[in-house]
Amino acid sequence: MKKRLIEQTVIFFSILKWIILATFVGAIVGVSTTIFLKLLHLSIDTTNNYSLTFLFLPFAFFTSVIITKYLAPDAEGHGTEKVIEAIHKNHGKMNIMVVPVKLVSTIISIASGGSAGKEGPCAQIGAGLASTFSDIFRFNNDDRKKLVICGISAGFSAVFGTPIAGAIFGVEVLVIGNILYDVLLPSFVSGIVAFQVSVLLGIEHFYHPIEIASSFDRVLFLNVLLSGVFFGLCAFLLIESLKLFKTLSAKIPLWMPFKGIIGGILLIILSLIFSKQFLGLGVETIESTLVGNKVIWYAFLMKIIFTSITLNFGGSGGILTPIFFIGTTAGVFFADVMNLDRSIFASIGLVGLLAGAANTPIAASIMAVEIFGSRIAPYAAIACIISFLMTGHRSVYHSQMITVKKARSLGMELGQEVDGIKITHSLEQITESKIKSFLISRFKKNKK
Repeated sequence: MKKRLIEQTVIFFSILKWIILATFVGAIVGVSTTIFLKLLHLSIDTTNNYSLTFLFLPFAFFTSVIITKYLAPDAEGHGTEKVIEAIHKNHGKMNIMVVPVKLVSTIISIASGGSAGKEGPCAQIGAGLASTFSDIFRFNNDDRKKLVICGISAGFSAVFGTPIAGAIFGVEVLVIGNILYDVLLPSFVSGIVAFQVSVLLGIEHFYHPIEIASSFDRVLFLNVLLSGVFFGLCAFLLIESLKLFKTLSAKIPLWMPFKGIIGGILLIILSLIFSKQFLGLGVETIESTLVGNKVIWYAFLMKIIFTSITLNFGGSGGILTPIFFIGTTAGVFFADVMNLDRSIFASIGLVGLLAGAANTPIAASIMAVEIFGSRIAPYAAIACIISFLMTGHRSVYHSQMITVKKARSLGMELGQEVDGIKITHSLEQITESKIKSFLISRFKKNKK
C-alpha cells in the first residue's frame, strides 16, 4: 500500500508541475502570438492601400535574407521545420534572437506579397521563448524539449483557434507514426491557455460549420474516398515542388540575398501574367471557397509555385496557410469536376492536404471538427487518412522522423529523418517478388 501511495504522490506532483509550466508557456505564446498577428495584420492593411506594393518584393526578400543570415540563421525557412530540427538534434535549444528576427522578416515578406503563412513563425517564436524560459530556470534537456513542443502546440492553437487540434499537432508532427504521450498533458494545457489568451487580447478566428445531412450519405462517402487520393497527390506535388525550387536555388551561384531579388522578380512576373490573388496569405480566397464560391481551376497549382518560390528564394513565413489555400482551391476543383458541393470539398481539402503534407492525420481530423462542425467528421477523417498514406514517406517538414511504414511491402530503415529515408524495394522488385512467390506456391501444389 505504501508503494502505491508513493507512486500516486509522484504522479500527482508531476501533473501539478507540468500544468504550471505549460500554463506559463501557453500564456507567453498567447501574448507573443497576439503581438505578432496584430503587427502582421496592421502591415498587411497598410500595404493593401497601395496596389503596387508587390513591386517591392525583390527588396523585401533581399532585406529578409540579410536580417536572417546575419542575426539569426536558425530563423531561416518556414518556422515549424526549424523547431522540429532543434528538438531532434539540439534537445530543443534555440537562440532567443530567432524571436525578433522571425517576427520582422515574416512581416516584411508577407506584407509585401510573399506567399507564406503565419503559423510557422508563431510556432518558432513560441518555441524560442519556451527554450529561453527553460534556460533561465535551468531545466534539463528532457524538460526543455517538452516545453518547446508546448510552444509548437500553443502557437498552432492561438493562430487558428483550434486548441485541441493544436495540442495534437505538437505531439504528432515530430515523429511519423508515433504520438508523444508523455507530452500530451502539457501540450493540451499550453494549447488551451494560448488560445484563450489570444481571444482575450482580441484575436478573432474563423469558424464555418458545414451543413451535411445527419444520416450517412454513401454516395458522398465514396466521393470523399476518391478525394482523399486526389488531396494526397496534391500534397505530393507541393512537397516535390518545394524540393525542386530548393534545388534550383542551390544551383544558382549567387550570394543568397541576390537570390532573394531573383525570387521577388519571378513573383512579380507571375503576378502580372496570372493574378495577384496568389500573393500573401490568401485568407480571402480561403474563406471565399469555404462558402462555395468558384475560383480559377488552376489556383491550387499556382499557389504551389508561388509558395515554393517564396520559401526558397529569401521569403520568410509558414507553410500551413498556403497549404490551406491549396487544399481549399483543390477541393473546389475536385467538386467542379465531379459536380459536387464546393463548400464541403473545400473544407475537406483544407484538412486533407494538411494531413498529407504534414503527416498529421489525427490533428487534421480534429481540426475539421473544431472549424467545420461534428457532422463533417467521418468524411474528413477518412480523407485525411487516405491523403496521409498517398503522400508516401515525404513531408514539408524534412526533419520529421519516420517510425512506421505506410505500406508493409516497402523496404526501408525506420528511425531516420524524412530527407534521409531510402526505399529499398521498387515497384518492379515488389511485383517480381510476388510473381516468384506465386510460381513457387503453384510448383509445390502441382508436386503434391
